[in-house]
Amino acid sequence: MIRFYKTPAIIKKLLPGYTWHKSSEGKRLYLTFDDGPIPVVTPFVLAQLAQIQAKATFFCVGDNVRRHQEVAQEVLRQGHVLANHTFHHLKGWQTPLEQYLNNVQQCQEVLEKVQGAAGRQLFRPPHGRITGAQARQLRERGYELVMWDMLTNDYDKTLRPEDCLKKAIRYTQSGSIIVFHDSLKAQRNLQYVLPRFLEHFASGGYTFSSL
Repeated sequence: MIRFYKTPAIIKKLLPGYTWHKSSEGKRLYLTFDDGPIPVVTPFVLAQLAQIQAKATFFCVGDNVRRHQEVAQEVLRQGHVLANHTFHHLKGWQTPLEQYLNNVQQCQEVLEKVQGAAGRQLFRPPHGRITGAQARQLRERGYELVMWDMLTNDYDKTLRPEDCLKKAIRYTQSGSIIVFHDSLKAQRNLQYVLPRFLEHFASGGYTFSSL
């Protein structure tokens, strides 16, 4: 099975309208967590981040925010950022334009309700799948479309936790936008990899910032 960890430079060059990574000046990494917030898994992530005062961005499924508002509020209380991952985790390639845009708006509304105000409009398409028309419309509505530089593949249940950690460390560099998942599917790998990943880079003098 072929797994992609590092986003190829040619992809970034061909699709310049997306945020793939940040400035590589200094030792700084950008952690992101997709598909939450949910009980147990998201609080585990928050506890790990708090140990080294790391900040992160959580790309939330709107329906999870609706059902677990107290978890989303705790993410905010600890100084992290909530961002948009559609309301129903839609695959853009398989979803009509208006339906997709409405689903993104539905997620944004529930995020603003939890935040108590309108925040930055950060959006990541589920599975990284989005059509050109969807992307153009979202940019026109003020969204920054955030992809990634390094994908941990933590959701892959056939991937050994030790291998997941090894690859995550290997393909991370300063300025990387890193994708983990605070989901039940990723829980086994996440619980093994995240604390060791944080320890490795924190001990090397890296800091972790939200987007």
